[in-house]
Amino acid sequence: MPKLLLLPLLLISLGSAQAAGEFFCCHDPSTGRRVCGDVLPDQCRGRAYRVLDSGGNIVKEVGAALTPEQKAEQVAENRRRKQLEDASREQRRRDQALLDTYAMPEDIDLAQKKAEADVNFAILATISRIDQARSKRKKFEDEAEFYKKKALPPDLERDLRALEHEIKLQQELLDIKKRDFEAIKAKYDADRKRYFELTRRPLPAAPPPIR
Repeated sequence: MPKLLLLPLLLISLGSAQAAGEFFCCHDPSTGRRVCGDVLPDQCRGRAYRVLDSGGNIVKEVGAALTPEQKAEQVAENRRRKQLEDASREQRRRDQALLDTYAMPEDIDLAQKKAEADVNFAILATISRIDQARSKRKKFEDEAEFYKKKALPPDLERDLRALEHEIKLQQELLDIKKRDFEAIKAKYDADRKRYFELTRRPLPAAPPPIR
């Protein structure tokens, strides 16, 4: 009895497998007709085609093979998408670091004041060194007045050159420190703006102009 039951079940199984067969169809531009087959027809290779089940329903659609230009464009698009994703990931990291650094808006103000105070101290120290070097140079220049019609003593000439070099270096350092001060202001202004965007707090009102 069990053996008699196995035969109908096997026939049903084979029939279902045949009914589940897939067909490949595409448009043949040379004839203007649709070409189909139970395996991918040669006319469909490299072209867009559809996979249909035995009932004529679309199982999936496959696009045509890309041209070299399209492949290059796809590679460029993938590169642009990755760059955007990397930039977005980096922005999220910076935003989190910003929120971890400042518990409240006042913390940004305190950090800015400290950074500006440090640079201001360096600026004042540099200005002081420039003034000292210029005072020494003036002293040596006054001494050099006595040697207008003769060669300067080697020591005096060397000191004047050394002071000129020192003043030049300190002036360059002063310019760098002034740029640092502007960079600090820009940084904390940007941090403050982004912090208020992330916390959705209103920006503090600007103080009224002094009349």
